[in-house]
Amino acid sequence: MKKMILFHPDLRLKKICDPVINITDDLRKTADDMLETMYDAPGIGLAAPQIGVLQRLIVMDCVKDEDADPAPMIMFNPEITASSQETAVYEEGCLSIPDHYADVARPKEVEVKWIDIDGVEKRHGFNGLWSTCVQHEIDHLNGKLFIDYIGVMKRQLITRKMQKLKRELARKKGA
Repeated sequence: MKKMILFHPDLRLKKICDPVINITDDLRKTADDMLETMYDAPGIGLAAPQIGVLQRLIVMDCVKDEDADPAPMIMFNPEITASSQETAVYEEGCLSIPDHYADVARPKEVEVKWIDIDGVEKRHGFNGLWSTCVQHEIDHLNGKLFIDYIGVMKRQLITRKMQKLKRELARKKGA
């Protein structure tokens, strides 16, 4: 079932998420709902706090070619275990900050360990868009947004625009 995505500035987006202790059927359902929400948005990644769940869970699928098979990933307790010194700059966006983008420099390659939906520990190296995406989503679990990497003036401008958008949406709901 599609979930509502929280918009910045929502205090839940700035919280550090709790580790997942047990992968329950409810958490598996949450992960499936997150994938459905992400694909519908459309986006390439989504972190649990973006739907108000303050647990360490992310989903992502960076396959952008419409002729290619999707490659959805579900990660519980993802953790970057190694990162390259070399960086790459990508123009990032966020489903919680719609229509706003900024160049962000991050390590070009990272190694991540996580627990999969079956409770099995996995470890994998990521590069390119996958690397950027997994780092962006793990940041969400630590209360960090991509706009935290940009200058203060641009960040404040985006925050003011998002506050205005949230007021407009609230007015439409009430009307």
